[in-house]
Amino acid sequence: MSTTTYHSVHLAVRQGIDLAYAEAGDRTAPTLILLHGFPTSSNQYRHLIPCLSDKYHVLAPDLPGFGSTVVHGDSSNLTFSDLADALEGFVDALGVKTFAVYIFDYGAPTALRFALRRPGAITALISQNGNAYTEGLGDFWAPVKALWATERGTPAFDAALAPLAGVLTLEATKAQYTGHGTPADRLDRIDPATYTLDYYQNLAGHADTQVSLFYDYRNNVGLYPQFQAWLRDSRVPVLAVWGAGDEIFVPAGAEAFKRDAADAEVHLLDGGHFLLETHVDEVAALIRAFLERIKFGAA
Repeated sequence: MSTTTYHSVHLAVRQGIDLAYAEAGDRTAPTLILLHGFPTSSNQYRHLIPCLSDKYHVLAPDLPGFGSTVVHGDSSNLTFSDLADALEGFVDALGVKTFAVYIFDYGAPTALRFALRRPGAITALISQNGNAYTEGLGDFWAPVKALWATERGTPAFDAALAPLAGVLTLEATKAQYTGHGTPADRLDRIDPATYTLDYYQNLAGHADTQVSLFYDYRNNVGLYPQFQAWLRDSRVPVLAVWGAGDEIFVPAGAEAFKRDAADAEVHLLDGGHFLLETHVDEVAALIRAFLERIKFGAA
């Protein structure tokens, strides 16, 4: 088993970002980048990395606004364009030219924005509740969409933001792990340290940053047609493995990949949003089989 090590690299993004990341595997092996979502960090992949690093060079960055990554200056207006800038700077700093990417939640628009800039860099796409279709947006998004319809800094924005305050609590963070379709017979697999760390590291004292990303997510939805065009034009192999009970990004978003990626492989597992907490072995097996099937990294 490869040892996971932890690093940081300085990026000339915004006023400077010290991007933290986990790394495992042989650096000469094909690279697989794991992109986390809200409200977590690369810690989300602590169980998956050892399942893949015997064969692949695995990188898991903490996106700006999360984990141990440091955003210098004011981060209260952080956007997904900034997250894509950070991913671009990250792969350049490490000399990674092409890679497979695992996208989840916020990691999806981050990677897909990058793909629009460098269409040939991503050679395989693994989506675990990582969305690129309007039909993949569950009822969870209704109050967020109400926020999108307002102008930031206005009374209407403040009024629309009020119902979302609960999303930034420890209780809501826990619910993303233990609710949203997580099967009752696997709840004992969820370590309370996960959602506790997420809350104290990424939410407590960071509300402005997270609100900025909530608000900016509307611009990702506006890019969905371009993301879909990239899927068609690039013919990138796609594996979509989703927790079928997720109420944030619902299964229709997984099935929709079949429209634009002709050979998309779709699996719906009996799990929730944070599927790796309860089904890491199943997901890892599907990833390994998929990458073998498409001959990822073969000369």
